Amino acid sequence: MKFAIIAAGEGSRLSQEGVRLPKPLVQLEGTAMIDRLVHIFAANGAEEVVVIINNEVPLTKAHLTGLAQTSEVPLRVIVKTTPSSMHSFYELSPYLKEDRFCLTTVDTIFREDEFAHFIEAFKASDKDGMMAVTDYIDDEKPLYIGTDKNLNITGFYDKPASDTKYISGGIYCLTPQAIGTLERCIREGMSRMRNFQRQLVSDGLRLEAYPFSKILDVDHAGDITKAEAFLNGKE
Repeated sequence: MKFAIIAAGEGSRLSQEGVRLPKPLVQLEGTAMIDRLVHIFAANGAEEVVVIINNEVPLTKAHLTGLAQTSEVPLRVIVKTTPSSMHSFYELSPYLKEDRFCLTTVDTIFREDEFAHFIEAFKASDKDGMMAVTDYIDDEKPLYIGTDKNLNITGFYDKPASDTKYISGGIYCLTPQAIGTLERCIREGMSRMRNFQRQLVSDGLRLEAYPFSKILDVDHAGDITKAEAFLNGKE
């Protein structure tokens, strides 16, 4: 099973708030966020980790060149600036077509034990995809997840509805079948990951929600302290 990281964003909000490092290199308790993810993925049996970064931050590229030499798992780096996370996923997709895979963004913060259970659940599942979800809402524009009583995903919504207990945590475990949907989204000029996810439902893929206690994103400078407190069990 392969793992993939979208790290092609500019991190403009962080830089505007005084954070000097590019987002992938922002440190939580002394470890760069991208290093943390690669280590966690290796611990969960990754055959390879594929990362996309933009071509405007040479510091990130240099860091990953060094990381590739010491990583516990093979690391493939794609350097390309893209207009959206969905387009970044598309650039990663040629390396993910052969088997099941897990995809996330570089600033997604979660508990390692919950992630390990999530990966094991997906490996044992016969579904076409499994999405990490949480009922903890600390996102400026959350994507609400509609589910039935068995946590089968019925829809993705910009606003809460009667069947939306959870929001997306931004961690996606998918089968190669999802790549076909992604390619069609690109051909039809769609953008944004949430539209791709809606198309998965429209295409009839069987998706299951997997609840995490809490998932955080690091979008603002204040989120760094919040994430460190969360990982230390203080929040």
